[in-house]
Amino acid sequence: MVELGERAPEFTLPATDGEEITEVALGGELGRENIVLAFFPLAFSPVCTQELCEFRDSMAAFNTVQAKVFGISVDSPFALKAFARENRLQFTLLSDFNREASRAYGVLHEELMGLRGVAKRSVFVIDREGIVRYKWVSDDPGVKPDLREITQALAGLDG
Repeated sequence: MVELGERAPEFTLPATDGEEITEVALGGELGRENIVLAFFPLAFSPVCTQELCEFRDSMAAFNTVQAKVFGISVDSPFALKAFARENRLQFTLLSDFNREASRAYGVLHEELMGLRGVAKRSVFVIDREGIVRYKWVSDDPGVKPDLREITQALAGLDG
């Protein structure tokens, strides 16, 4: 598992903002803003929908602390496109369909409710240099992260 103070593992994943499917490389995002990676188990599930809508509704707070949010799940980019559109998400969703990022960050459930290889609900804050400055990981898919705690961690980083 990735630890605080370590360099964040690099990845390149299919991405969608609800309109088109592109690609995002973590390395290409560094240097501009701090980054929030919010891994979630499955699009369209009740708790995940609630969590991602809470992120959506908190975007002003994330913008204030100069942070870019990415939601990451093992869903296909096509499912994530529909999920982003239906929930009017204002941040990019990344498809970790091949489970590479989830494994690299150490947040992959081997089995969850009979499904193999689903991401654990978790959040990583990565500073502009690519160092992990905050992490929160839950083995319980029903527990959501504290968004105030995340924005406080971001506020403590140099802007």
